[in-house]
Amino acid sequence: MLDAVVVGAGPNGLTAAVELARRGFSVALFEAKSTVGGGARTEELTLPGFRHDPCSAAHPLGINSPAFRALPLDRYGLQWLHSELPMAHPFLDGTAAVLSRSVAETAASFGPRDAGAYRRLVEPFLAHWDTLVRDFMSLPLTALPRDPVTLARFGLAGLPPSTWLLRRFKDERAKALFAGLVAHVIAPLEGLATGAVGLVFALSAHARGWPVPRGGSQAISDALAGYLKDLGGAVHTDYEVKRLDDLPPARAYVFDTSPTALARIAGFGDTYAHYRYGPGVFKIDYALDGPVPWTAPEARAATTVQIGANKDEISTALRAASREGRAPGRPFLITVQPSIVDPTRAPEGKQVFWAYGHVPNGWSGDLTDAMERQLERFAPGFRDRVLARAVAGPAELAAHNANYVGGDIACGAASGLQLLLRPRLSPFPYHTPHPAVFICSSATPPGPGVHGMSGHNAAKAVWRRLRQT
Repeated sequence: MLDAVVVGAGPNGLTAAVELARRGFSVALFEAKSTVGGGARTEELTLPGFRHDPCSAAHPLGINSPAFRALPLDRYGLQWLHSELPMAHPFLDGTAAVLSRSVAETAASFGPRDAGAYRRLVEPFLAHWDTLVRDFMSLPLTALPRDPVTLARFGLAGLPPSTWLLRRFKDERAKALFAGLVAHVIAPLEGLATGAVGLVFALSAHARGWPVPRGGSQAISDALAGYLKDLGGAVHTDYEVKRLDDLPPARAYVFDTSPTALARIAGFGDTYAHYRYGPGVFKIDYALDGPVPWTAPEARAATTVQIGANKDEISTALRAASREGRAPGRPFLITVQPSIVDPTRAPEGKQVFWAYGHVPNGWSGDLTDAMERQLERFAPGFRDRVLARAVAGPAELAAHNANYVGGDIACGAASGLQLLLRPRLSPFPYHTPHPAVFICSSATPPGPGVHGMSGHNAAKAVWRRLRQT
């Protein structure tokens, strides 16, 4: 009998399997797709030689993840690549605010009226970043805070809505960039703890950047899988699990799936009936005949570029997708251009480019024209560079990754109490009604992103049980 079986080979499932195998437990992992990866895969979606990331592309939380940093993933081929700027937020006048590794450079890009406010906001936390991120991404019941004072101060700043935090700034440049950071979790700016979301992304960039993995996001998954195999773990692909009886006998079962899928497979009935899924995304992968013609020079030097003319435009787009049930006319876009630092991603002189906008969950329309009109505002002539595009709405994203229910790449709405308490109100979020069954997906704390910490935290709950039985 195996000690543990893990279902789903996304970053969290892979991390949970690795953590258990590192501690001497026998582990087998089962994945429905033909390759491991979940939200961290790389494929040729458009033309030969153009390697795209169908889901996540840039990884500020990945390089800062306490779980990943504790693993020898570099020995298994993971190499982080950094652009000159981690992120840029261009404006219609051809200038841009930037998120730089340097706090001073970032603050200067906001202008003199907000430079001091920004430095006062982030510098106290940045000095304690390594302990703060570990405390923030763990639960008190899985690891006692190493720096409870800094964590409490962070809570005071981050638990209120981001609109409160934005009052510190006077000008549009800082407000727009910070609102864009919050929008990465597709939550209205007025939501609980959205200030913390923006702070975490900003601090991540200052601490270690917003890199892309050489060769694509698949490199993260392949490194985890390679390490797991060397630890003696087994990886089975093309193996769809429809019920628990499809799996071999084990002392524990760990699911990197949506709560809905877990309830169906394990027969948990309405255990997660109140779990809410959030807005979906509409994503386009491009093969380009050259760099994106950004008007702002800073955007040409950044792997990640946020697109939203101002805070109000970003807020309007978020409300449309999350509360009003409609696609925004001017969507807020998150874009990534990995080939500016990774020549392996496209033929010489060409580029891969990735953009998504927010839409209602399960939306079936086409946002291509609205997204490209938005891009043209900040990069005139963009459409002339397009060689091919691969379009994926909510249905296509859900087909690619079953955890993206209705196109929700966060595996659950990151709004209200559910941003902090997921998948249900419980001090033991990785536990389920069955004592031998656990959940480790992005539906559990600390939530969405390629960081493996949900898998890491869940593995702690699993090995504590295994040592008791």
